[in-house]
Amino acid sequence: MTSIPAALRKFAAEDPDRPAVTDRVGAMSRGELVRRATALAHIYKENGVEVGDLISIGLPGDRSFVIATLATWMVGATPAPVPASIPAAELTNALEVAKPRLVVGLDGGDIPSIADVPADPGMVEELPDVASPNWKALMSGGSTGRPKVIVAKVPAMNDVLTGLAKFVQMRSGNVALITAPMHHNGPFLNTFAALGVGGHAVLPGRFDAESTLRLIEQHRVGWVYLVPTMMSRILKLPDELRRGTDMSSLHTVMHMAAPCPPYVKQAWIEWLGGDVIWELYAGTEGQASTLINGTEWLAHPGSVGRPVVGEMQIADEDGRVLPPGEVGEVWLRSPVGPMYTYLGATARSRGEGWESLGDLGWMDEDGYLYLADRMTDMVLVGGSNVYPAEVEAALDEHPAVLSSCVIGLPDEDLGNRLHAIVQLETEVSDADLGAWCAERLTKYKVPRSFERVRTALRDEAAKVRRTQLRQERLAKIPQRRP
Repeated sequence: MTSIPAALRKFAAEDPDRPAVTDRVGAMSRGELVRRATALAHIYKENGVEVGDLISIGLPGDRSFVIATLATWMVGATPAPVPASIPAAELTNALEVAKPRLVVGLDGGDIPSIADVPADPGMVEELPDVASPNWKALMSGGSTGRPKVIVAKVPAMNDVLTGLAKFVQMRSGNVALITAPMHHNGPFLNTFAALGVGGHAVLPGRFDAESTLRLIEQHRVGWVYLVPTMMSRILKLPDELRRGTDMSSLHTVMHMAAPCPPYVKQAWIEWLGGDVIWELYAGTEGQASTLINGTEWLAHPGSVGRPVVGEMQIADEDGRVLPPGEVGEVWLRSPVGPMYTYLGATARSRGEGWESLGDLGWMDEDGYLYLADRMTDMVLVGGSNVYPAEVEAALDEHPAVLSSCVIGLPDEDLGNRLHAIVQLETEVSDADLGAWCAERLTKYKVPRSFERVRTALRDEAAKVRRTQLRQERLAKIPQRRP
């Protein structure tokens, strides 16, 4: 068994000048990565970091983040990333939950902090090999409004990375393009999976559709991480640009993190082929996961695949397992018991190892899973369940819509009415947007009102703060007197 630091040191010794990470600054070699991480690890130890401690890393998703994370493993600590741009109040909450020994890249207040990673120091004394007992601790939003931290109960051994790479169809030595911020689970996992199999991680920073294609061609990328919003924006590029880009190096496009509208999936399959397009569904907790490629998806359109790790069931509010075709709560069970622990939260469970992430969905006769929406996002309109993701998929298909978010607002007649918040590339009237939805959705699923915003509604990991958006709008609605 080899620790993650030992594996990366071995790659650096074999070919020190080979690129390990490329970001907007340029390429950083394997040798430089190991030297800079080792120097930072010494600084960690000087600040009292011990084996098993958490280190909160609030750095941009570039070489500095990779260096800081590797240095964390080098001292046997656990990386606990937070967004580099996290608001002060959220950072305070996150640090109260995680209780890290050290903060990197941000001001930790009373917690010792390091502003940035040091420059390449040249030769530096290697630290004794040690493996963190918990290889990652990722932050997620909590149902109480406070964050929760999901700590993996797995040591930082390189077989974690090699196993993950194999699972997501990544090959040894791959050039992997990671297009989303690394404080999210998917980008974090896949960046280090690439390094763990001797690969080269290309980290472009903020996503741009055209530059993504250019990077694939320039670096001969074999594996790319995308979320559906990114896939949609790439499809909206001029056809001659897409078709004129050399994508022949790609063997895997892996997408996850949010439901993918069927028209987006279909278009990518037609463009690159079903064997190239892959989708994964799982939670950061890792109880169970599905996997499906485009060819399989064509036989089960809309599905996220069958469980390939762990078990899944669909159950109603009373815990009764539902038959194929009926929508209910998605329950997951690990084959080896919980491989994580929560800080600041409690798992939603119903006994016998079954846990829920709060997703709604259904299974077909062949055991393929189809997601409907999050339980907390469903809107009851006149007694009918509306899943915002379905409405957003219809809106996002409009050529002028860059992103959308659908929420429920109070309505005296229907209980709730659908309100669509849209980011537009070109102006479109409410009537046109309504007519577009009416051609694709049942009448009660068509938004009653539309609101325009200038900023993207989903972040680069395809996450939308639906609850916050709804609360902000509710606060503006005059309260009726009794």
